[in-house]
Amino acid sequence: MADSRTGEIHWYAPALRGIIPLESFRVSRSLDQTLRKKTFDVRLNTSFEQVIRACAERPDTWISEEIVQSYLRLHRLGFAHSVEAWKHDVLSGGLYGVALGAAFFGESMFSREKDASKVALVQLVGRLRSRKFDLLDTQFVTPHLARFGAVEIDRAAYLVLLRKAVRKKRSFLD
Repeated sequence: MADSRTGEIHWYAPALRGIIPLESFRVSRSLDQTLRKKTFDVRLNTSFEQVIRACAERPDTWISEEIVQSYLRLHRLGFAHSVEAWKHDVLSGGLYGVALGAAFFGESMFSREKDASKVALVQLVGRLRSRKFDLLDTQFVTPHLARFGAVEIDRAAYLVLLRKAVRKKRSFLD
């Protein structure tokens, strides 16, 4: 993560790691209604750079230009992906992250319309489940992610899950 003031990149390894257990992911009744209305068209990797730059559009951000360029390289190499929620052909929300083995590391999300990033997250979880991923790493648990079932686990438990997941062969796209 980049320091929001200096841009200097630091490595973070929190003692407690946020994950969303895929088997216990929760969707609220109101979000389920939004999903049924098909308010958003969900796309994958059509506007990766727009998504990461939208995630960085906040007063205090860890996404520096160096971080953006690094993730763009990871995207070109097939490791970084975006899940995008479009409304009337306008990018309304989304998220991006990195897939390695059976692990997906969610990096950031943004929303310009109510529920747009939530719809992207639901679609991400569906994709990870259907492709038999084991781990959705959120790094931290925020009140927003806790509503979906995000939990904190200690570093030792996280490393066990991580080692198993990255050794498996999975494909995010096909």
